[in-house]
Amino acid sequence: MNRIIKFGENVKGYDIPVLNEREVRAAAGILFLATFISLMYILFNENFVPIKYVLTFFLIDFLIRVIINPKYSPTLIMARLIVGNQTPEYVGAAQKKFAWIIGVVLASTMFYYFIIANTYGPVTGIICLICLIFLFFESAFGICLGCMFYPLFFKDKAEYCPGETCVIKQKQDIQKTTGSQFFVLLAFVSLVFLTVFLMNDRFREKPRDLTGINNTGQIK
Repeated sequence: MNRIIKFGENVKGYDIPVLNEREVRAAAGILFLATFISLMYILFNENFVPIKYVLTFFLIDFLIRVIINPKYSPTLIMARLIVGNQTPEYVGAAQKKFAWIIGVVLASTMFYYFIIANTYGPVTGIICLICLIFLFFESAFGICLGCMFYPLFFKDKAEYCPGETCVIKQKQDIQKTTGSQFFVLLAFVSLVFLTVFLMNDRFREKPRDLTGINNTGQIK
């Protein structure tokens, strides 16, 4: 039983339980995609059925991670199959558990509102946005936002953070951002706003059908 109910895995060379960050990021990507698509159904079709399914499985998945063992989380198993040929990147399990407890709280709240009470409102919208931000940062950037709150509640310092962010070190030259790079970024952002201002009406025009067939299937 102790082998089943456990958080993190023992890996030679690490003195604390760890998780494979590559699997964690892949699982976050799977959940982000599922949540994002289900929210699109709400925005464009006012269809709340997909989000109810996603929330149910989301909550079950995170409860398995926190209460039983991340090894038996369905999304982490899928992630292991996807990134199984990649070299593992080990991170401390403690801070990940704390972050996933936050996920359980958020998912439980959403489960109550959407499924038990069958309601929605600003609270559910804000929580959905928070979940998407957390999942996106984890999957896209390898930044665990929930892990950042770990030091506020625990005296023990987090170990083996993704990208060695727990260790204060000097950036290498390839990691530094120059003034010219900042200028390019600022110019690009300005270009985005300028394009929206000048081209919005043009971009809103419906494209012509190159096949010459309209929506009714008739040739124009």
